[in-house]
Amino acid sequence: MGIGFDEKNRLFFIETAHSSMCLAIVDDEGFLCNVYYGNPVGEDDLTYLLRTKIYPFLPSHNSRDRGGFLDMARMEFPSSGVGDYRNPAVCLRDAEGHDASQFTYVSHRIYTGKEKLYGTACDGKEIRIPATFGENAQTLEIELEEKVLGVSAFLSYSIFEDSDAILKSVKLVNKSDRTVIIDRLLSSSLDLDGGTFGNKAPDIITLSGSWARERRLDRRSLERGNTEVYSTRGVTSHQFYPFSALAEKNTDEEHGRVYAQTLIWSGNFLCGSGMDQFETTRSYIGINPEHFTWDLKPGESFQSPEAVLVYTEEGLGGMTHVFHDLFRDHLIRSPYLHKERPVLINNWEATYFDFDTEKLLNIARDAKESGIEMLVMDDGWFGKRNDDNSSLGDWIVNEEKLPGGLTRLSDELEKIGIKFGIWFEPEMVSPDSDLYRAHPDWAVAAPGRVPCKMRNQYILDITRTEVRDHVYESVAKVLRNAKISYVKWDMNRALTDLGSCGLSAESLGRLSYLYVLGVYDLQDRLITEFPDLLLENCSSGGGRYDGGMLFYSPQVWCSDDTDAFERLSIQAGTAMICPLSTMGAHVSASPNHVTGRVMPFDVRGAVALSGTFGYELDITKIPEEERKAIPEQVSIYHRYNEIIREGDYYRIAKNAEEGGYYDAWMSVMKDKSRALVTYIQCRAYPGGKGRVIRLRGLDPDAVYEIGLVGSDDENSFYCSRAKKASWESLAPGNLNGSSLMNAGLIMPNLPGDYAQLTFEINRI
Repeated sequence: MGIGFDEKNRLFFIETAHSSMCLAIVDDEGFLCNVYYGNPVGEDDLTYLLRTKIYPFLPSHNSRDRGGFLDMARMEFPSSGVGDYRNPAVCLRDAEGHDASQFTYVSHRIYTGKEKLYGTACDGKEIRIPATFGENAQTLEIELEEKVLGVSAFLSYSIFEDSDAILKSVKLVNKSDRTVIIDRLLSSSLDLDGGTFGNKAPDIITLSGSWARERRLDRRSLERGNTEVYSTRGVTSHQFYPFSALAEKNTDEEHGRVYAQTLIWSGNFLCGSGMDQFETTRSYIGINPEHFTWDLKPGESFQSPEAVLVYTEEGLGGMTHVFHDLFRDHLIRSPYLHKERPVLINNWEATYFDFDTEKLLNIARDAKESGIEMLVMDDGWFGKRNDDNSSLGDWIVNEEKLPGGLTRLSDELEKIGIKFGIWFEPEMVSPDSDLYRAHPDWAVAAPGRVPCKMRNQYILDITRTEVRDHVYESVAKVLRNAKISYVKWDMNRALTDLGSCGLSAESLGRLSYLYVLGVYDLQDRLITEFPDLLLENCSSGGGRYDGGMLFYSPQVWCSDDTDAFERLSIQAGTAMICPLSTMGAHVSASPNHVTGRVMPFDVRGAVALSGTFGYELDITKIPEEERKAIPEQVSIYHRYNEIIREGDYYRIAKNAEEGGYYDAWMSVMKDKSRALVTYIQCRAYPGGKGRVIRLRGLDPDAVYEIGLVGSDDENSFYCSRAKKASWESLAPGNLNGSSLMNAGLIMPNLPGDYAQLTFEINRI
C-alpha cells in the first residue's frame, strides 16, 4: 500500500490495504481523469479504461469535437462552461462575468505526513479547519492550473497505514493580479464508469429526517439525473446528514461493493450522485454553492473542507467499520476518547426551567446514591431566563434561583461527591437581553427586513472578531469561577437573514463559511484553555452532528427524542458513520416527553447503553422500582463500556426491515475476546417459536461462553426470572464462533411489546 507515480504512463496509484485508486494525466493538455477506484489492482497501465482510443478521441486528435470528449471524460476536478455539462466541482467567475474554466496538470508531490487545513477569518486570522490527522500518513498533492484566470488548484489525497479511507481536499490559490469569484468549490468529485456496478444502476443510500427523528436510512435506485442531500441552514441539519453511498443492488451488511462519502464540516453542504447518458456516475460532496461566494483576491487562497471516501466490498458493515476506525484513530482528539465517560443525569426533562439550588441538590443526592457520577444543569440558570423568551447572551448567574451562584452549587455538589456540568448556547442572543440592547448590530441580520425569529432568538455574528471574543470570554469566565467538568454546547436554530455589519457587499457571500470558522475558533479556544473539560455538542438534538464537531467534542447529543423505540432507528442511522462512543444516549422518563410512549425501564436502559450512557429524568419522582434498578444499570455500563467504546459494531437486524418486530446489534472487541449483543423485541409475535439471530465479528475457531447479562443476580431488574427461564429453555451451552455466526442463536418469544435481552459473549 502507499502512493506512487508511473512517470512513463503518467499514472498515480493511491493504494490502501483493500482498495486502489488510479488517476491519469491525459492528453497533451494534461487533463486529470479518474481511471479506476475499487478492489486492489496492480500498477499496470490502466488508461485503456478511459476509452480515449475510440470516438470522440482526445482533443489533440479530434479538436473539431472537443466537447464530445469533455462530455464523457471521467474528470477528477470537473469545471463548468467548457463542455462538461454534469455537476462541476468548481465554478469560477472573472470580473467581466465569464464563468468558464478548465484546470490542467502542472506538477505534483508525494510526501510522508499530512498537513493541517486552515481557513481565513475576516480579520486575516488563520483558523484551523477540522480534518483527519496522524503520523502514519502519506499524501499526494497535485497542482492543476486554470491558465486564463491564473488560478491554481491543489488537490490533496491522503491515506493512513491503518485505514481504507482516502481523504480529499482542495485549495485554490489566485496567482493572478485580478480578483476571481468562487461560486462553487466541492471537496471531492468521483466519476465511476457505467460498468462499475455490472452495467446496472446502483442504489444510493442517504440519511434524512427532522427534529426528533434524525438520520433515518433512505435507499432507492439511482436513476439518470442527480440525487442529492444538502443543507442551506448554516448547520449540517436534522434534515440530511453529509453522507451518501452507492451500493450494488444486493448489498447487505456483509456483502456487496459500496462507495461512500462524507464531509468533515459543520455548515452548509451538498452531497449527491448523478448518472449521465453514458451510465457514468458522478458522486460529489462539498460546501453547498447556495449562500456561498468567495471573492478571491490576488495572492489569496481558499481551502475546502476534507472529504472522506470509503470503498469496500464487505457491504454496509464493512463501510461502517472503516468510518468508525478512522474517526476514532484520526479525527477525535479528546482525552476522553478512550475513557469511560461519567454517567450523568441532566435536569432538562426533570425540571425544565423550574429549578433552584435545593431542587438540583436533591436530585444530585439521590443520583449519587444510585451510582450516577455527574449532574448537568441545563437551560435556565442565567439572566432572567424562566422560559425560552429571554436572556441568551447574558451569561450571568440568576442568584434568585441559585443563591451563592455556581461557586456555591459546585462546592455543594463536590461535598456530595458528584461532578458538575453546565449548558450553554453561546452562539445565540435573545432580543430581550442586555447584550442585544447594548449591541443590536452584533446579530446576523439583513437590513430593512423583519428579522426571522426562531425560538424567539437571533444568531450572534461570530464572523466578527469582537463578537467572537466577547462570546468566548463570557463562557470562559463562568468556567474559571466554578468547578465545572462538562459543557453541553447547544445551538437551537438555523441561520437566516444573512447580513453582517462586518462584511462588505462583495464579501457577503462568505458569511455562512466564516460562521462555521467562528464556531471552530471558539471551540478550539475552549478545549485549549480547559483541556480536561468534557465537551458535548448539541443542536436541538442532532442538528449539527458531524465530523467537524467530533474534532472538538468526543460526543454529540444524538437527538432530543429519548424514546427508546425511536432511538433504535436514530442510533442505527447515526452509527452507520459515527462510533457508538460519540452518541449521547440517555434513559428518560416514561411516558416519554416527546412521543408519550410507555416503555419498560430495562429496555430504555438497554438502548441507551449503546452510547454515552446517562439519565434524563427526575430521579426523585420516578417509581421506586425504577429507582432501585439504576445502580444495576450503572454497573452494567461500567462493565461493558469498553466493548461498546472500542469494539467493532455490527447491525444484526433492523426493526424497520423486520416487520417492526425486533432489532438486534452487537459490539465485538478488536481481539474478538468479548462481545455484547442486544436484542430488542418491539412487538409480541403470537405463535412463533423464536427468531434466529446470527452473530458477527467473532473468531470462527474460538469457543465462546454465552451469558445473559444480569442473570447472575437473583434480584436483577435487567434480567427477570421469567426472562432467565425463557432463555435457559433455549440456551445452547458453549459454542464456537463459526456456529454462532453461521447457525446463530434462538431468541425466545417474550411476553408483550417492548422487551430486551442482552448477552455477554466471552472467549474461553
